[in-house]
Amino acid sequence: MQGKEQDTLRDTFLGIQSSITGKRWEERLKDHRSALALSQRLSLPEIIGRLLAARGVTLDTAEAFLKPTLKDWLPDPSILKGMDDTTARIFKALDKKEKIAVFGDYDVDGATSSALLIRYFNAIGVEISVHIPDRVTEGYGPNLPALLNLQQQGCSLVITVDCGTSAFEPLEGAKQAGLDVLIIDHHEAEALLPPAVAVVNPNRQDESREYGSLAAVGVVFLVLVALNRRLREEGWFSKQGIREPNLMSLLDLVALGTVCDVVPLSGLNRAYVSQGVKILAKRHNPGIVALSDVAKLSEKPDSGHLGYTLGPRVNAGGRVGQSWLGAKLLSTENADEALKIASQLEEYNSERKTIETEVLDQALGTIGDETELKGITIASGEGWHPGVIGIVASRLKDRYNMPALVIAFDEKGIGKGSGRSVPGVDLGSAVIAARQAGLLENGGGHAMAAGLTVHQKNYRELCTFLSERLSKALSEVSYTPSIGIDGALQPGGASADLIDLLDSCGPFGVGNPQPRFVLPSVRVLRPGLVGESHVRCILSGVDGRTLKGIAFRSLDNELGQLLLNTGGMPIHVCGKLKRDTWSGPDGVQIIIEDAAPING
Repeated sequence: MQGKEQDTLRDTFLGIQSSITGKRWEERLKDHRSALALSQRLSLPEIIGRLLAARGVTLDTAEAFLKPTLKDWLPDPSILKGMDDTTARIFKALDKKEKIAVFGDYDVDGATSSALLIRYFNAIGVEISVHIPDRVTEGYGPNLPALLNLQQQGCSLVITVDCGTSAFEPLEGAKQAGLDVLIIDHHEAEALLPPAVAVVNPNRQDESREYGSLAAVGVVFLVLVALNRRLREEGWFSKQGIREPNLMSLLDLVALGTVCDVVPLSGLNRAYVSQGVKILAKRHNPGIVALSDVAKLSEKPDSGHLGYTLGPRVNAGGRVGQSWLGAKLLSTENADEALKIASQLEEYNSERKTIETEVLDQALGTIGDETELKGITIASGEGWHPGVIGIVASRLKDRYNMPALVIAFDEKGIGKGSGRSVPGVDLGSAVIAARQAGLLENGGGHAMAAGLTVHQKNYRELCTFLSERLSKALSEVSYTPSIGIDGALQPGGASADLIDLLDSCGPFGVGNPQPRFVLPSVRVLRPGLVGESHVRCILSGVDGRTLKGIAFRSLDNELGQLLLNTGGMPIHVCGKLKRDTWSGPDGVQIIIEDAAPING
């Protein structure tokens, strides 16, 4: 084995360069001396030192990482451009008793952003109107008919949240009609901003981008901090005879939107989620309580529950049902209404799963039609539900290890597209460039995700444009699917005490991945099927102990088939540890994500 090949193997965990799912196993920890220093200096268990060092935590930043607080991370909101103009315009509207409306997006970030404003204004005794566009009939972002309709209802100020940065034509029409619009957003901006009274967006090109990783709900919270301060300074609360709202009580919404928008959980985002999960556990928000109960979430919530249990249900209304249900659920104070909406969203979520499976199967069948494309996988079809194309794009991205775009065309030849990218390939800027080239009716996004509207006549040219632009970017990053490993364990070491230690490093998400371990040389006992496609088993280690394991949705893929057919031979298994409440308070299981035959 020579030079480069030796280096390649050295960087892998247990030498696995291609697992049963085709992934390279990489050890997350690169600097073992830093891990040892953290453990010794801070009197932390070795595993915690390893986890922290693997995530770039140093001796100087360890305390802030382990105990993130808003006091340490919240900036003066006025450092963001447009902030003072935004709060001045809202104050004027409150002072003059103007009617205010919120125009939000239909995803979780948009729903939580809208609910955040509704709850704040309700707390100061001001009722505001809300419009969440229908994904199918209106599409993403502000549209002029909806804005003019709000104006006809008496609204003189509209606040867009999680949208608006690329809505040039609708906002120009609103301006000509005399309607003031404020934009609070986080999507990538062009050099020219839309004609709004003010634009608060940490991803404006004239911003430092220090807070560019915030979800829209995180930006909205900063606006409320600034607005609260202005109202206090102006003596507005005392004049109205009302108590100043407790902004901390709204952090459950901020945490939910932040996790579900898949932004890095570092810095301010980490503080938002860490504190927000604590608020969520107090069960103050009737909508979140109802959603948790309907989803049968009985354990203490963490970031994983936000992203994989609550988030998809909030999203379901915007995907296949009524777009406004998420915002309504999260802003209502009526427990009965909350339960009714949560139950409806549960039904929509089940419907969404069925539709998603059907569209994914059809999309896979069309991939062969676009084999000439490089750098991106594109699937298109007529009659596909636009509410699931983003999820399907994510599935295709994972399957083909490259950016993916799924477009649903209607009977008029207008296609709604949603795309997902891989690290290092900026899909959002490519979509913006396609719009600037005249290939799109609308389009925008950020590095990892984007949306667009395209006419059938421009479809082929769009495919070529994106292929040429992204193939170069993809080749430059040399993207290889990999899975990060934090260490090896024997089944006997997977204990409830270990999970408690690991939880001290949360919340987990993008930028702070949930710990993942390898169980080396384990034998698979009593493999079987649970549900329609989940494979469960017992893993027996060389320490003589066993651990329950389950691989979700794996029956029809290589992982599930390996677990079912090891023939008694030992294999390496990797995954994430999780409490197994069915087995009692100290029960633990491993969620199996990958495996590798030994010497295979």
